[in-house]
This record gives sequence, structure tokens and C-alpha cells, in this order.
Amino acid sequence: MKIVVLDGFGVNPGDLSWDFLKKYGEPIIYDRTERSETISRCKGADAVLSSRAAVSREFFDACPTVKFISTVGTGYDMIDLETCKERGIVVCNVPAYSSDSVAQLAFMFILSLTTDLNAFQRAVKEGKWTGMADFIYPNITYRELAGMKLGLIGCGGIGRRVAEMAAAFKMEVYATTSSRKSGSEGGITYLTLDELLPICDVVSIHCPLSEATRGMVDESFISKMKDGAILANTARGKILNEKAVAEALNSGKLAGAGLDVLAVEPPRPDNPLLGAKNCIITPHIGWATFAARQRLLTILEENLAAFVSGVELKNRIV
Repeated sequence: MKIVVLDGFGVNPGDLSWDFLKKYGEPIIYDRTERSETISRCKGADAVLSSRAAVSREFFDACPTVKFISTVGTGYDMIDLETCKERGIVVCNVPAYSSDSVAQLAFMFILSLTTDLNAFQRAVKEGKWTGMADFIYPNITYRELAGMKLGLIGCGGIGRRVAEMAAAFKMEVYATTSSRKSGSEGGITYLTLDELLPICDVVSIHCPLSEATRGMVDESFISKMKDGAILANTARGKILNEKAVAEALNSGKLAGAGLDVLAVEPPRPDNPLLGAKNCIITPHIGWATFAARQRLLTILEENLAAFVSGVELKNRIV
């Protein structure tokens, strides 16, 4: 069996091993694949593993031997699922491998935007404490999390993990999801979006990108938020109207934002968030701890092994 990995560098820049693939066939590993190279690289392949490379109807027309596709990650929007259904091609993804890592980064945004540790460190290094009888507090952000209200937009595995972290800091946790908008469970009180936004000091996005959520965080959304609230997004960049968020940061309507995802990645130089006030941006890295990437490859092998042996695939999409 010929196995092609189209864009392996992201999950494995060299600190992990693809050798497990040799148990199932002949692997060919590409660090990156341009759109124009996808078809030529997959000619004669039986299995294709893709992180970002698009797999379209045109691809399947040109590569009829492909019978198995697994994402190298959770998202599968780059795969033409309808064509896979029509042609009996098995599609799997790798879910929940990075929940702890992404939740950790989401909460790091919350901590960083309520406690400016770097500013305190600079004050000491600049001599603002040395030799003084008392520390003269400069205008540095330092807010106590206990008693603050956290609002989760989406409350799947990552959202629930963030809720657990927030509870440890004695925050009050609220959430809204597409299926639940009332009641309480596991220390989380469920509300409608319109009920949640005005009362929460921090709003953290954990919902999938869909037609309903695309551009959801816009002027109207932000206008309903509490003045001086903090926004965190570790879900998908296109959930935010980036111009509206930048304007809210610059006006002070939002006290800060922590973003691991942007609508276009890498960002264009004119992205308004790059110069916005109190905006922390990380390079879509929440998923990429060593532990998470190792877990990803383990689940990926489970998918491939199940396909080869003909047993039920627990992570099957199609």
C-alpha cells in the first residue's frame, strides 16, 4: 500500500517519527505540498494523509486508486466529502488530541490580559523597586480572577477544560452552545448568547466555524459585551470580524484580546489586529505541544490500522 503524507512538517518538524507508517505500506513523506503538486504526488496512492492540502473532486478524478484519507488534525473542511461518499472513500479525522494544550493557551490569554507580568518585571529591572522602602505601583494591569465571570461560546472538550481551569481560580463560569442555553451542569451555568455577553468579564470562543458562526463576533456582538471585557479566540479566525474587534480594542470597549487564530494565516501586513491595542496574537500554535502532536500521530496510526484490518473506524467522518 502506498501512503502519501502531503504536509507533514507542521505536526512533525523532526522531533517525532513517521516510521510507524512502514508497518502498513510504503510511506512517502512531504513536508509541504503546493496545490499544483497534490495530484502528481498522489498518483497511485492508496492512502493520503493531509493537514491543509486540498483534496477535491478533480483530485479524485485524477487519483482513482485513493481509498483512504485521514486528516492530520481535527478539521476536514479541505476534503470534498460529497465526492468521498459517492465513491466509497473512507475519511477519518483526529479529534481531541490537543484539547488540553489549546485550553492551556486559552487560559494563558486570560492570565496574561489580567496580570501584566512582563510590566512588573520591567519595573524591577528599571530600578523602580530597588532601594525603595515600598513598591510604588505603576499603572500595571493586575486583576483578581476570583469572582470574575467567564463566558464560553461553545462548550465541547476544550471549553469544558477551560471551565475546569477557571473554577480552580474561583471564577463563575457561563456557557452558550447551539444545543444548550439553560440549566446548570458541572459548575457551568448555560445561558443564551444575549444573556451571557452583558455579564461576562471574559468571553472565550470555542465553537466550530459554520455559516452561523462566520463573522459572528461583529459590531453587534461586541456592543452587547460588558465594557472592558476580554476576548479570547482559540477556535477559528473567521468567527471574528477582525476590523470590528480591532476598533473595539482601540476604543477601549474591549480591554484586551488573546488570539491564536486569524481569518487569513499567515496574516497580511494590513491586518488591523496586528496594530491594535492590548492584542496578543500567537501563530496558531495552541495545538502544537510535543505531547499533543505525539498523541495526534498515535490516533492517526489507530485510524490507519483499523482501515487496513477492516475493523470499525471510531474516527470515521465518511
